[in-house]
Amino acid sequence: MEIKKAAAEADTARAHTARAGAAQARSARARSARAATGARPPLARRAATVLAGAATTAVIAAAYAPAFAHAETAAPTPAPAAVQGSLIDPGHTDYRDCPGLPAGVDPSRWRCEVTVSAPVLTIGEVRQLKLAPITMTHAEGPLADGTMAQVWGGMHTTPTVVPGGLTGAGAGKHSALTGVTVKPRYGGRSDFYNGQFSLGFELAGPLLPKGCGIGADAPVDFRLKRSGNSVWLSQNPPLIKFSAYADQFTVPAAKDCGPLSGLLNRRLGLPSPAGNLMTYDAEYTFRMYDRLPAR
Repeated sequence: MEIKKAAAEADTARAHTARAGAAQARSARARSARAATGARPPLARRAATVLAGAATTAVIAAAYAPAFAHAETAAPTPAPAAVQGSLIDPGHTDYRDCPGLPAGVDPSRWRCEVTVSAPVLTIGEVRQLKLAPITMTHAEGPLADGTMAQVWGGMHTTPTVVPGGLTGAGAGKHSALTGVTVKPRYGGRSDFYNGQFSLGFELAGPLLPKGCGIGADAPVDFRLKRSGNSVWLSQNPPLIKFSAYADQFTVPAAKDCGPLSGLLNRRLGLPSPAGNLMTYDAEYTFRMYDRLPAR
């Protein structure tokens, strides 16, 4: 899958916007002329003008969509019930993790983006583990010289129970003492234009010491590939849904896990150089910096 570069998308969007603006200007002159003569445009022509305006709105929004999760399918804003059950409530999004902007940039051209994902992880002997939802926040926009840039904001999630714990026994067949949870943490690298980010994984349990984890000193690098097109669920407020997967990453052994390190790594099947998979269903919303709540 070819991942489009943000700069190319922005150039294309600006071209479309310019053409749409010219068309709107011609339409305005025509309306002025009709006003002078008292004429009204035919119904079909009025409908076409309305549709052109909606298309312009979609193009402007697309200019700010990340290249990786770019939404090809724009749709009219649905009724509020249409987004019930989604990962994000765009009307009540928490923007507190929005980072400060680089010096000298225009806040009206930068946006804070909040993404919520529901990953399913297969690594080693852990198969199709449904992780708790992950919320990531970052900012993106043009620098003073026009170069597109990103600034990391923050990440939040909660632990997920690993079925079978340390022993791998079925549900109800192992003691709570041997339980294990896994919690992703930000690994320090991200490029949302190209679907790349790194994660470490905190491992916890009654028999595991604090600091036990995977990728503490060498986080796991994920490069997502899209699964199908992104879809606009709502345009005002914006809400875009997309799916992706990563299947070419290696997972190191767990470290700093005390005397049970060997047992834990055998149980999890680590290190795991191949055969790993993360599927990634996500939604994101955004707000321009000049429209963010005052801090």
